Amino acid sequence: MRTTIKRRSVATLATLATASLVLAACGSDDGGTGAEETGAEDTGTAAEGGEAGGDISGTITMGFLPAWTDGLSMAYLLQNQLEEMGYTVEMQTLTEAAPLYAAVAAGDVNMYPSAWPEVTHVDYMEEFGDDIEDLGAYYENAKLTIAVPDYVDITSLEELADNADMFDGKIIGIEPGAGLTRVTSEEMMPAYGLEDSYELVTSSTTAMLSELQGAVDDQEPIVVTLWRPFWANSAFPVRDLEDPKGAMGEAEGLHFLANKGFSEEFPEAAEWISQVKLDDDQYGSLEDMVVNEYGEGKEAEAVQAWLEENPDVLPALPGSE
Repeated sequence: MRTTIKRRSVATLATLATASLVLAACGSDDGGTGAEETGAEDTGTAAEGGEAGGDISGTITMGFLPAWTDGLSMAYLLQNQLEEMGYTVEMQTLTEAAPLYAAVAAGDVNMYPSAWPEVTHVDYMEEFGDDIEDLGAYYENAKLTIAVPDYVDITSLEELADNADMFDGKIIGIEPGAGLTRVTSEEMMPAYGLEDSYELVTSSTTAMLSELQGAVDDQEPIVVTLWRPFWANSAFPVRDLEDPKGAMGEAEGLHFLANKGFSEEFPEAAEWISQVKLDDDQYGSLEDMVVNEYGEGKEAEAVQAWLEENPDVLPALPGSE
């Protein structure tokens, strides 16, 4: 059963990431940072007019990276609830974090529903934060990690330097523009003296998971960049390596970010969104439902099923009491 789940999960991410790359528009020559100019793609507009919010209306654009399933899951959860309020929700996919922050700051995308602004994406906040509104954190214990399969006989990042040959001198990473990639290459590797003995291999989250799947299938050593919360931590037999130097950073919150002025334009939405809080079990069940149990193309159905199983997790919608 475990193998079946893992293989379906990797295939799902492969499909999502490929679709994102195929659909993403090419950048224009005018140097703009709008959604169409940064790789964003409109993936559909919801029907307008729920009952809970009465005369609440307006269009909210949700930007996310499909391969990063925290944002994928939260985007569809917010879409469901905002539609119930009466808003129209447009979903736009991007392939890198930097263009998404730029699009939110420019107002071409209204919301990034699962951002890592405290540590992982702090550089993007320094660049774009003056034009971004923070609506609050929904999850408080996000963490960047370096992991190995549990059959590999090392437990700490301090042991990597003496075991480079075991891993062919490679750390398998994700997207080049990811905050996790920057922290791994600029903080962790120098801290543990790995610059000369290891190469950080970057491509995509999907590729990393495929490499991890292959290594686990063959019971081969591999070291990968991961994070929490993320469904792969339970789908694969992996162990986080201890980080005694704290090079991967402290735990941080996952935030709802919006364009500047969002709360004035959509006050009911902003007030409700700011109250959303999920713990480990609640978030984990949502992501697993969206990514593994239902999969690509059925995200809306997955969210509805999760809401039915978790009727008291989210705050009440305006006008529903």
